[in-house]
Amino acid sequence: MRTTLTIEDGLLKEAKSRALAEKKTLGEVVNEALRLGLFRTNRPVDLPSDPPLKTFRGDGLHSAVCLRDSASLLEIMEQP
Repeated sequence: MRTTLTIEDGLLKEAKSRALAEKKTLGEVVNEALRLGLFRTNRPVDLPSDPPLKTFRGDGLHSAVCLRDSASLLEIMEQP
């Protein structure tokens, strides 16, 4: 669809430069920019929130725990 818009000189220069760099038409660049702007303004993106961290009671880390040694860690975990 054709229409007439008034575009600021600096924005038009940037859009033309980007169109040339990306080997696209000026219309494609303007459509993409408009689409991104409208999407961001009217439809906020709901990012998933991180689940709350689990906390445990106790005396903290066990002094014999070496996180690099999975066998000894498993041994400690299996103790009653």
